[in-house]
Amino acid sequence: MSLITGYPAGAQVAQNDAQHMQQITPRAGAPSSFADLTEQLQPAVVNIATRQRVTVNNNPFSGTPFAELFGNRGRPTTREAQSLGSGFIVSADGYVVTNNHVIAAEGHAEVEEITVSTPDGTEYPAELVGRDAASDLAVLKISRDKPFPFVKFGDSSQARVGDWVIAIGNPFGLGGTVTAGIISAVYRNTGSAGAYDRYIQTDASINRGNSGGPLFDMQGNVIGINNAIFSPSGGSVGIGFAIPAETASPIVKKLMAGEEIKRGYLGVLIGPVSEDMAEALDIPENHGEFIQSVTANGPADKAGIQPGDVVMKVDGKDVTPDQTLSFLVANIEPGTRVPVQVIRDGKRQTLNISVGERPSEEELAQQTFDPDSDDLGPPQAPSSGQGVLEDALGLHVIPLNPQITRQLGVSSDTQGVVITAVDPSSDAGQKGLQRGDILLTANYQRLTSVEDLENVVKTAQDQDREAVLLRVQRRGRPAQFVPIRLKESD
Repeated sequence: MSLITGYPAGAQVAQNDAQHMQQITPRAGAPSSFADLTEQLQPAVVNIATRQRVTVNNNPFSGTPFAELFGNRGRPTTREAQSLGSGFIVSADGYVVTNNHVIAAEGHAEVEEITVSTPDGTEYPAELVGRDAASDLAVLKISRDKPFPFVKFGDSSQARVGDWVIAIGNPFGLGGTVTAGIISAVYRNTGSAGAYDRYIQTDASINRGNSGGPLFDMQGNVIGINNAIFSPSGGSVGIGFAIPAETASPIVKKLMAGEEIKRGYLGVLIGPVSEDMAEALDIPENHGEFIQSVTANGPADKAGIQPGDVVMKVDGKDVTPDQTLSFLVANIEPGTRVPVQVIRDGKRQTLNISVGERPSEEELAQQTFDPDSDDLGPPQAPSSGQGVLEDALGLHVIPLNPQITRQLGVSSDTQGVVITAVDPSSDAGQKGLQRGDILLTANYQRLTSVEDLENVVKTAQDQDREAVLLRVQRRGRPAQFVPIRLKESD
């Protein structure tokens, strides 16, 4: 490492000797003020609110043999819930883009109404045109007699680390908030895996409620859709993530046209090629992905892909950290036959695979559940609309099925829900609950679905209880009861 002193603050390049220094000049687009650009763009950025109807089961005997006997007591009631987020208008006739999680129902609820508010304070009832949970995108439609101001998608593939960007949105319900920063990284993988773990990272302040809002370049084009934050505290620490426009734009066009979103699928569990693995296999580091396992009778299995193979190319495109196997395959039309280059036993070979159709996210989670994984899931979404279990218990769970039962090594007749992630700052995390634990009962009510646990938690909240009693089954240990204190709502 060398220390350079005595030169101007701009970066410089030496050419032969110090007398031939060439100063690198900044790219155009670093204004002394963002006011003019903001004035042009802000009319197309909107606030989005939902009104939801939550069903609360007030029967104290729900989930027990006494439920029917005392069925007239504690009839189910409903309560209202709300969520807030951001969005932006992409056409003069009122199509609005946002995140799916902004308009999705919370837990055991139904969305009754979606309202879009423009910067002038006018509220419009919105129609849900289409949604896609896998990419976390949704399209709404609002209407009026005259055209709406709108913005366009730009080319995020040209974005560079260090480029200026501005974000406009509705953080904490404070509409029309503008923040500025730079692109901190392009095609950032957050560790959540999946086809769309591929974000623009920015240090422009992103907070809860910014979800679904636009990230603009200095030409006023939308190059990203603000989606998530990394935050130990729950607020902005200068690490925000946006869905790149090159990913979002084709999906938005299909949703606007009413087309079904179909994605390619191989049926493999993959892992990165580490430095040690690259050395052992004598292949370049940061190229290819390692096949850990293959789903029986899936497209990869039928084509001859084997555990231990390293996939180097798909349809002629290199597999890299910026262009993962999941991303490449997801963007191939199901039914297409493509060449896949693999390294097996130190030799390269090409297999032709007929790409299948990607299952739902819940089906994938159940297929690929790894009880020994330390992965705690995707980064925290900055919308205020989290699920009741994440908010109250700091837990994420999925239904127990025969495949997961076998993976956990428990009896096939075990009923419950299995923990996939734990907030380490929650009481559940402090008391040692962990990924792979099975929740058998909650407040003595047997659990057969995620909704059963949600209902117990909601009932406890409605009765002003501060904790719930969980019966927890861990592999190789007898089940035990653990009281878990509910997190205080914000």
